[in-house]
Amino acid sequence: MSAFTRRLVAATLTAGALVSVVTLPASAADHARPERSKVKISDVQYDSPGRDDRSNRSLNREWVEITNTGRRSVNLDDWTLEDEDGRTYTFDDYRLEGRSTVRIHTGFGRDTDSDLYQDRRHYVWDNRSDTATLRNDHGRFIDDESWGHHRHGGGRHHR
Repeated sequence: MSAFTRRLVAATLTAGALVSVVTLPASAADHARPERSKVKISDVQYDSPGRDDRSNRSLNREWVEITNTGRRSVNLDDWTLEDEDGRTYTFDDYRLEGRSTVRIHTGFGRDTDSDLYQDRRHYVWDNRSDTATLRNDHGRFIDDESWGHHRHGGGRHHR
């Protein structure tokens, strides 16, 4: 192999190596997935403290908290929160900011960024056993929280 050919091969290999090093981070970045916000049921107060007298104050002491653990806000429009008996709360015109929590109360109140109200006159969550299920706007399961002894298919006692 001539000196010219050796230099040409060396230059070609060097150029190829440089292109690989320069393009590797860019191609790796192209395949990185964007951070997805994680929305979950973070807490449930299913047994309203004090007497269950169906007062609005008592109803609003029964709640479910939904937390967005991600950095990006999530549009919860048409998401649902449902109990085992099919009582459903549907989120309307609500965006949960990143790293924040909203509390969904059973009774009546004025919706804010941190508190939403189902506007119900009766308790939703069974004190003995129930499951709160969160679904997105496509009806896909997101999270659930259960308590008590579950007897699916009936036989549960309500207040």
